[in-house]
Amino acid sequence: MVFALAAGFALAPAAPSWAKTPAARDTQRAAVPKPQQVQSRAGPLKKAKTTLVAFQTAPFPYRGTVPGSAKPFLDVNEDGRRGHTTPYGRLYWEDETYSDSRVLLHLPKGFDVRRPSVMIVFFHGHGATLERDVLRRQRVADQVTRSGANAVLIAPQFAVNAADSSAGRFWEPGAFGRFMGEAAEALAKLHGDPKSVRTFASAPVILVAYSGGYLAAASCAQNGGLNKRLRGVVLLDALYGELGKFASWIENDRSAFFVSAYLDSTREKNSKLAEILSTRDIAYATELDRPLHQGDIALLSGGENVTHRSFVTQAWVDNPIEDLLRRLPGYRR
Repeated sequence: MVFALAAGFALAPAAPSWAKTPAARDTQRAAVPKPQQVQSRAGPLKKAKTTLVAFQTAPFPYRGTVPGSAKPFLDVNEDGRRGHTTPYGRLYWEDETYSDSRVLLHLPKGFDVRRPSVMIVFFHGHGATLERDVLRRQRVADQVTRSGANAVLIAPQFAVNAADSSAGRFWEPGAFGRFMGEAAEALAKLHGDPKSVRTFASAPVILVAYSGGYLAAASCAQNGGLNKRLRGVVLLDALYGELGKFASWIENDRSAFFVSAYLDSTREKNSKLAEILSTRDIAYATELDRPLHQGDIALLSGGENVTHRSFVTQAWVDNPIEDLLRRLPGYRR
């Protein structure tokens, strides 16, 4: 990994090795997140467990307002049928787009509740469904399994098959924390050991947002209510906005890591984030060449012959989620 500190538009390496700013020096050697041993009599899972569960605390349905305004999210009502108008003028109906409260849960084969574990929360982008896209096309559960990490996957459904980044209930302060509490109960039930709820309720969390998932990720990082449980944020060609929120989160929690990989569509925003970090004397890397540590920040070019649609499976490396999980050596099955 190569750090850069110089301000400027281009994301170019400025040093041949890890820079040691005061904020980074104390945490450079620490594992991310810090492993915590747990006690349980349950052994490793003999087979993977994957399911879709309806949550009470899911992002949708959502009957609140759009942040920063008094405008109701569902601003259209035609004969009792409610809909939402996106910032680009597209109308989506609640019954078709904003009524799926299901969440994808995945426990890989070999998951061991007795060992330190980490919770991967994946926010899909535009035009997606959990089964067709997150499971089959993007193979997120498969990447978690193949990584060998002692990790679980949680992926809520946002707008169904729609060009909309709305975060729904996750816009509300503390809502993401309540969602993760419900996830702990659902995972314990799926696991089969009721006592494992304590493990799932305290395990560190890493957010992985693809494309339009950035809006929910920014809200959850800023006011989701997880505090120090949120140990990392990963953006996969997703930095379309909310630079202030991401920069503040990075600055305020120098023990967590942040990775943003980009193609042309988000290159400019990543360059602007690099400038913000430089003015705040926060070091960032432009390559990944070693395990992730606390306080690491990486802004990565997505590489050549890579498309936005395939970015969850083909980015700076094939299967980038798997690659990132392999860089957390404290969390092996």
